[in-house]
Amino acid sequence: GAKALALSLMADTSILTLDLSDNWLQGEGAAAIAEMLKENGYVSAIDLSDNKLGVEGAKAFSTMLLENTTIVSLQLSGNEFDDRAAEYLAAAITANSKVEILDLSYNMFGDKAGEILGMAITENTGLKELKISWNHFHSQGAAALAKGLGANIFLKVLDVSYNGFGNSGAAALGDALKANNVLEELNVSNNRISVEGALHIAAGLKENKTLKRLNMTRNPMQSEGCCGVLKALQANSGTGIEILDLPDIPVNKELAELCDAVKILFPNLLLRRGGNMKLQRKSQSKVELQTQPKVVGNSQNAVA
Repeated sequence: GAKALALSLMADTSILTLDLSDNWLQGEGAAAIAEMLKENGYVSAIDLSDNKLGVEGAKAFSTMLLENTTIVSLQLSGNEFDDRAAEYLAAAITANSKVEILDLSYNMFGDKAGEILGMAITENTGLKELKISWNHFHSQGAAALAKGLGANIFLKVLDVSYNGFGNSGAAALGDALKANNVLEELNVSNNRISVEGALHIAAGLKENKTLKRLNMTRNPMQSEGCCGVLKALQANSGTGIEILDLPDIPVNKELAELCDAVKILFPNLLLRRGGNMKLQRKSQSKVELQTQPKVVGNSQNAVA
């Protein structure tokens, strides 16, 4: 099926976006599609997520990306890519400067892949958005990825959520934020980052001027870690942060006061707890409760 489809698309000039996600292409099907994309100069966005492409698929697409100059968006999530596949993909990431959006989430990359891909990210000159969440990057691989981020001067959006960065990975991210002046969005949610790691990221935030959105939800940062991040914003008058998502933890007095102070300092900053709840000042919450109309009667015939 993939071969027949590839043959028909070889000389097609009207299809610009191709969605073949959630099929069963595997390596052989991926090779057919990849060969087609070497000839087709019109498809600019392709989604091949959840196709069991494996190492052979990674090899085929890596070779294709060394020749193709029209693909801007490439979705390859959920394709059972492992550390061996990363070697092929890294070659393409290093050499290709046309792909701007790359999704490699929901794969099987480990620490070795982190080192390989980290070096590739350092050399890449085209990527603007990279999603690599739901993999198996831990301390060593996470640090290598973060190091690549620090050296990259093009990437604007990075999603590394649902990995295992831990505190050492967070420390590397903190260092990257000190050096990087391009990244605008960073998602590090669910990465086993505790107080120590949060404080490392805070140290980076204290110097960073360009990051606009930071998601740190589902990390065991405790109130101390959250306070460290907020204090970093207080100390950085030039911060670009517009949206900050903190873990959904009980708010103690110090954290509540810090939230108040930061909101006064940056009135346009959106602080959210758990990713979907705005941290309100206590006084505001009380006023809202007092001004809400009373409702009597049943839900079908309510009277304010």
